[in-house]
Amino acid sequence: MTAPDGVPPQAWDEFSRHYDRQLWLERAAVATALALLRPQPDERVLDVATGTGEALRQLAACRDRPRQAIGIDQSAAMLSHVPALPGGWATQQADARALPFAASCFDVAISSYLLHLLMPTDVPIVLAELRRVLRPGGRLVTVTPAIPPRGLTRPLARALDRLAALRPHRYGGLRALDVRPALIDAGFQVAEARWNLRGYPTLCVLARSRG
Repeated sequence: MTAPDGVPPQAWDEFSRHYDRQLWLERAAVATALALLRPQPDERVLDVATGTGEALRQLAACRDRPRQAIGIDQSAAMLSHVPALPGGWATQQADARALPFAASCFDVAISSYLLHLLMPTDVPIVLAELRRVLRPGGRLVTVTPAIPPRGLTRPLARALDRLAALRPHRYGGLRALDVRPALIDAGFQVAEARWNLRGYPTLCVLARSRG
């Protein structure tokens, strides 16, 4: 799963050795996304493209954490860096285009720093899979680098997007994507969007499955 001429899937195995060095640039956006998602203690959470488990780490630190969370990633090497998880939580190697779960088996899902890496034709496939595994009315939050409509951070975001286009193998993870139109096309209702400008300029979007 990679953007055209972008980061090939096997590259994530190599990146896994030093991926956590840049997590400080992602943590605020993940925290913003989880604040939008607000998973409840009785809910089951799916973390798609969990990487080294930053979203799972933050969820596990919550006092009223969800009863179950599953993090999936295509890279076994990335998953090997996920820390010990609470009882009932797990990780699994899987492809987001073909999630190995039954329909309507999750209450909420998070997809952080994934959708902008996909080929455009794969984005609706992944969103359709997320909608399939969410219960009717289930919540999804997405996190993608994006270009703010205004403000001092806009020139930086535009520069990072250009850098991603020029050197996609190395900087493809900085490609900007406003995923809201794709969410609507996939049958989600966009409920709220928040910009995070600490670290990578990032758009966090909360959406609900229309059932």
